[in-house]
Amino acid sequence: MQYNNQHMANKAVIAGASGLVGSELLNLILHENFYDEVLVLVRKELPIQHKKLVQLVVDFDRLDNHAAAINGHALFCCLGTTQAKTPNKNQYRKIDHDYPVELAQIALWNHMKQYHLISAIGANGESKTFYLRLKGETEADIAHTGLKTIHIYQPSLLVGTRKEHRLGERIATAVMNVIDPLLIGGLKKYQSIKAATVARAMYKQSLNTDEGLFIHPSDHIKQLA
Repeated sequence: MQYNNQHMANKAVIAGASGLVGSELLNLILHENFYDEVLVLVRKELPIQHKKLVQLVVDFDRLDNHAAAINGHALFCCLGTTQAKTPNKNQYRKIDHDYPVELAQIALWNHMKQYHLISAIGANGESKTFYLRLKGETEADIAHTGLKTIHIYQPSLLVGTRKEHRLGERIATAVMNVIDPLLIGGLKKYQSIKAATVARAMYKQSLNTDEGLFIHPSDHIKQLA
């Protein structure tokens, strides 16, 4: 079931709008008709201007100071980092776990209808891998907030144009170009996926009125888009 576009004014909130998926999602929402306003939570203003865009410079360590402004129809959490960018595990946990969970709590307090989170394929709170365990813990903690509608996206290797150059990811992308066609059947979910595809699936699911917890593996994200 989907919302009528003549619905009352709709507002989206995006955290992580400067990242690979977040920037694609922001561009998509700005050019689609459903949302009348897009609030982006940023550390520094993005070099973008649009009549629907509102930029709020926030200190993510003090999100509660900005809680009143974080309201609307849907909150899209596209926050994330890498071990190369954030070698300190405590800081890494803040970005990948603490901020997304606090944003979910704020969304609940402000009666937002939906929360959308980008996680990762293989996320598991019991994993021996720090990255996958952290993603799994984040998913579980957000699922327990009490929000009526939560969509969790678990993409495989994300492909797209990044602002910073990551040699490891460029190599991985080249390898996946060879391996992707071999990943069939149950392995299909491990194929690489375009950031724009994830963004399109997130946007489309935000038009859906179904309530509940929805987890979308990488191959399913492609179908939703």
